[in-house]
Amino acid sequence: MVDRFNVSACRNSLFRIHRFTAWNIFCNSLSQSPQTQLNNINHLQRKLKNTKHYKWLVFITIAIGTFISVVDHGSVLIALPVLQSHFGVELSSVQWVVVGYGLTISALLLPMGRLGDYFGKNRIYMLGMFIFAVASMLAIFSPNLTAVIICKILQGIGSAMVQANAIAIIISTFSSSERGKALGSHLSVVGTGLIIGPALGGLLINSFGWRSVFLVNVPVGILGILVAIMVLGTQVSDKIDFKENPFDWKGALLSSILLATILLIFGNGNNLGWSSYPIMIATGFAIILLVLFVRIENRIKSPLLDLTIFKNPLIGLGIMSSWISFFGTGGVRFIMPFFMQRVLHLDPLTVGLSMIPPAFCMVVFSPISGFLSDKYGWKRFTILGLTLSSSSCLLLSLWVSETSTLWFLIPMLMLQTAGNGIFNSPNNSSILNAIDKSKYGVMSAMTQLVRNSANVVSMSITTSIIVLSMALSGSSSNLDNLTPEMSGAFVSGLQITFLTLGIVLCIGLVGTIIRK
Repeated sequence: MVDRFNVSACRNSLFRIHRFTAWNIFCNSLSQSPQTQLNNINHLQRKLKNTKHYKWLVFITIAIGTFISVVDHGSVLIALPVLQSHFGVELSSVQWVVVGYGLTISALLLPMGRLGDYFGKNRIYMLGMFIFAVASMLAIFSPNLTAVIICKILQGIGSAMVQANAIAIIISTFSSSERGKALGSHLSVVGTGLIIGPALGGLLINSFGWRSVFLVNVPVGILGILVAIMVLGTQVSDKIDFKENPFDWKGALLSSILLATILLIFGNGNNLGWSSYPIMIATGFAIILLVLFVRIENRIKSPLLDLTIFKNPLIGLGIMSSWISFFGTGGVRFIMPFFMQRVLHLDPLTVGLSMIPPAFCMVVFSPISGFLSDKYGWKRFTILGLTLSSSSCLLLSLWVSETSTLWFLIPMLMLQTAGNGIFNSPNNSSILNAIDKSKYGVMSAMTQLVRNSANVVSMSITTSIIVLSMALSGSSSNLDNLTPEMSGAFVSGLQITFLTLGIVLCIGLVGTIIRK
């Protein structure tokens, strides 16, 4: 399925380089100038580029960055209930650990993707890995929840650089006839991270406390940087000329503020009230920013985001369906650890282990779907994927309860994740195959922006529904020591949440059916 690719072949390609091995570079660097060291690294990269399996070496390099990001997110989700108890805060406060992270990524993805088109995707990618590792180290020493949130925001800056350029690097390396397979394999890495993240998080929290979920990022981050330097190199061959096509700083600034404002509205709507003055003012401000952004992008020579491409239904409806797909899964992944730990009284390790089978479905179905879509087209697989995801949410809305068992919950989550895996690689491949190579960076960033913004909005809406349900029953949103009445209100809100997500996924399914 991966054209005779295997780990052994890549290992031979990576380490059996005649004179310029990684070990030689390291030993010789002790007595060499920085410029000589850089030249040696670039020479090694050129050697690797001429090997048969170079495209898969690039894939492995990107997989490391993707893997560490997904594992971190999954581990932190399992840590949220522990952070809530440790710092004595409410659900609406602790959600900002993940919302702040997602908001930062969403706000910066487009500018970072476009900067990759200008300065080199490999350089922006490696800088992002460095920032992510430093932020993880700082998070270990956080004295309060605010410090944790700040470190996650800093992590978000690094993740934005990594995510915005990772897909662009992959699709620039693989031919159009192999992109479905490559993107599917990339999603299988995401699925593997989803398997290991919650399980590792639960194990680390049980054994060493919540700070350990950040510690594991540091050595993996360092490894990722070293491999990227060797495989991707530091030279750039396809960057855009600044003089002929000036960078759209106005568009970058407006898009970042606009996205941050929109996501802040969703993040604070529950606490402040959706009809409160701050929310209404922020909504008006967002509308003004949107109008300004559209006006600027339609007038300048080299816009941050060429809005005319969305007139193509293949791209416009594809982006919409992708957003809906992630919206339907983000809230579920966020709220299920709370439901399992607080209502079903399961320990963090059990909760983490219960997330393995659903994530395994993504590992299995994503590359299969991508491979088959390269041969038979994308449409039938995107329809099947959204059908499975929407069915899962609708079934959960009918039957989830305070007495639900893992024998029911895990198959439902597997159904949803399988649908998500089947849908996304063919859908993204169809979008990226429809654009010019000079826009790979920003459109790769767009596909990641869709995922992150949908997750943030989904988590915020999920929180709002749960909190409102508990408030209507006269209960606090602090989930420590739930009474039977509070558990009932929580489950009622959960049922409404699943119904809402299921209906939205059905809308996405209709968009996919009519897309041509």
